[in-house]
Amino acid sequence: MRFPTSLPRAGFLAFLLLLLGACTHGPAAELAAGDIIFHTSRSSQSQAIQRATGSRYSHMGMVFFRAGKPFVFEAVQPVKYTPLNQWIARGEGGHYVVRRLKNASAVLTPEVLARMEKLARSWLGRPYDLSFEWSDQRMYCSEVVWKLYERVLGVELGELQALREFDLSDPLVQAKMRERYGAKLPLDMRAISPAAVFASEHLETVAQE
Repeated sequence: MRFPTSLPRAGFLAFLLLLLGACTHGPAAELAAGDIIFHTSRSSQSQAIQRATGSRYSHMGMVFFRAGKPFVFEAVQPVKYTPLNQWIARGEGGHYVVRRLKNASAVLTPEVLARMEKLARSWLGRPYDLSFEWSDQRMYCSEVVWKLYERVLGVELGELQALREFDLSDPLVQAKMRERYGAKLPLDMRAISPAAVFASEHLETVAQE
């Protein structure tokens, strides 16, 4: 591309800004730090989560920017930062939905986001929690996002549910439960699901593909 050399200074600056704006495209252009992103995982447990919760979405994470580039902080194996485009590509059909705190512009200040990221970094490398227990020693995807918002802002994104409150009637769900817990199911154990976070009244959808 050849840049115009005969434009006045003001005209050249306007041209440069237009060019930079044209280069800002794709998912990153729509996102802000603190956004929550959802997709349908291709993992072996994804269908069980979908059937137990009645939701299309089985995996989620939180957006942070590192050196100006978007990453998703997520609990997989292990808890880590994943480049946004890689995270999206892992989901079925490249589909994703981004939900944002309704008053994010007033609440998610640089100071608050810094506290959230400091807490997130303290969890890096933790193993994934296959049993969905409420512990910081092992963690699952909706748990890390819920705890980041609750511990830093005091905002609960969805209600925790006892295991017995999920739909456990599906054979695939039952098989996964036996695989994880054996014959004695911890039916009173409470957990937070991607579906519950997605449905939170505190959030609104700002982007999807």
